[in-house]
Amino acid sequence: MIAEHRTLERRTRGNDHVVDLTHELQDLVSSTGVTTGQAALLVHGSTAALTTLEFEPGLVQHDVAAAMERLAPRNARYEHEQTWHDDNGHSHVRAALVGPSLSLPVVEGRIPLGTWQQVVLVDFDTRPRNRVIHVSVVGV
Repeated sequence: MIAEHRTLERRTRGNDHVVDLTHELQDLVSSTGVTTGQAALLVHGSTAALTTLEFEPGLVQHDVAAAMERLAPRNARYEHEQTWHDDNGHSHVRAALVGPSLSLPVVEGRIPLGTWQQVVLVDFDTRPRNRVIHVSVVGV
């Protein structure tokens, strides 16, 4: 069995910033030598998430942000903000809805994604952040 752990790092702008990780992730998986297995990804922090989507301006810059605003509005009342006197209660809720991790298959040394499917990091916090994504690749 082969097991490799690596990290990806990204500087984000916050406020629903979506970052395409696909190419760097595919290169990372390929560099491990695993041809069949799993890639497990986890982003540090409770205000960011990982998912797959079509990384294009309409979906990313408008539709996802609009959907998140309907689900967890910025101007709603959040107990988190009342407790800690900050402004990112909606960020925590949004990140929890999408989730901090992904488990993806590795087939023939690559993650098999659809033509219009990319792996992305979404930073829901209210300020720029340095984000670390842990990637563990395990193969047989």
